[in-house]
Amino acid sequence: MPANLRWALQSLVAGTVALPERWRSGVAYNPLSAQAIQDPYPTYARLRARSPVHRSRLLEAWVFTRYADVEAILRDYRRFSNMPSNRTAPRRRRIAVPPRADWTMLFLDPPEHTRLRALVNQAFTPRAVDALEPHIRTIMGELLDDIDDSAGFDLMAAVANPLPVIVIAEMLGVPPEDRDRFKRWSNARARMLEPTITAQERALAVAAGESLDAYFMPIIQARRHEPKDDIVSALAQAEEEGDSLTEREMLLMLRLLLVAGNETTTNLIGNGMLALLRHPEQLELLREDPSRIPAAVEELLRFDTPVQLDIRAVLEDCEMHGFRLRRGDGAILAIGAANRDPEVFDDPERLDVERPKGSNISFGRGVHHCLGAPLARLEGRIALEMLLERYTSLRLLTDRPAFRRGIVLRGLESLPVNAVPA
Repeated sequence: MPANLRWALQSLVAGTVALPERWRSGVAYNPLSAQAIQDPYPTYARLRARSPVHRSRLLEAWVFTRYADVEAILRDYRRFSNMPSNRTAPRRRRIAVPPRADWTMLFLDPPEHTRLRALVNQAFTPRAVDALEPHIRTIMGELLDDIDDSAGFDLMAAVANPLPVIVIAEMLGVPPEDRDRFKRWSNARARMLEPTITAQERALAVAAGESLDAYFMPIIQARRHEPKDDIVSALAQAEEEGDSLTEREMLLMLRLLLVAGNETTTNLIGNGMLALLRHPEQLELLREDPSRIPAAVEELLRFDTPVQLDIRAVLEDCEMHGFRLRRGDGAILAIGAANRDPEVFDDPERLDVERPKGSNISFGRGVHHCLGAPLARLEGRIALEMLLERYTSLRLLTDRPAFRRGIVLRGLESLPVNAVPA
């Protein structure tokens, strides 16, 4: 069955399944609908107002949309687990759960997670990330130089997709000729984060993981004996109180770094530029004063969040706002909704690059706060600065650019723009 038809049927069935939610709470949550894919925020606003602790029949989980609840659950790993095995998953959803042998740090709780995080932190010190800025600027400049016709080009294909994969590939010691393969593997593995993954996509993701393992195994062995200036060497040499990463742990970590170093930053650049192009007065404020750009990156992360949802499993019976949560229940944390909670952000539906620094929740909270957040922020800032330096004018060539079909990761398929060189 063609992918478009399959998705349309899934959306239709999902809408039917979600109907009783509307009768019960006044709002239904169907993240598979075309409307939600294009713009989920009106639905989030209705959920926050009418059903902030929402029982989803479609996802068979509780959906939380208020900032305070999302943040509290993210921080509470003792009652809310990252481990998929702690969720009571119906048979039809088990395909979305990765096998235990493939669990990266993302799917682990303390103390296992704590141990791995301590070892990997050594490869992502602030000094190491800051030192990358000159080279990232060089990469960005080369990407802009490669744009043949600034009167009409796809910003995703030209900048947002290649920049993060080049940066993370170089950090992993991957040569330029292998970058395209890495992007394909990354795209396939990223689907593992989506509960809508199909059996065919799952098979492709598993194959991509095996390809990555086969690619990196000889490199890991070589780096253990002859370290170089890359993350593989740093992981191979990492040690904490006499502990080190096993080869299997390293392979899983490299898989995670590839996807995490790609998807979030690509979506930050794409979603952020779309927001600015739809609000030209905000883009002009950044052009007038580039010192506003670091704060603008935070606002762009808040306004159209690259990672929309996070998932937890309830570890013990508990109560939230009068609702009884049972052990094994799933908890869907709507980060995109939390980032537009009017209890935390004034006029949250408005893009405001001069907004007083708010604490967006886009990179998570607690023990699972995104390890690569400083790198994503750095790449987002450099991309925005250099686009504004290179072009005196940027405008959209379509009123409705298409978003990729996903409910966890939110990103554009393409972003056609017109640019006038400086």
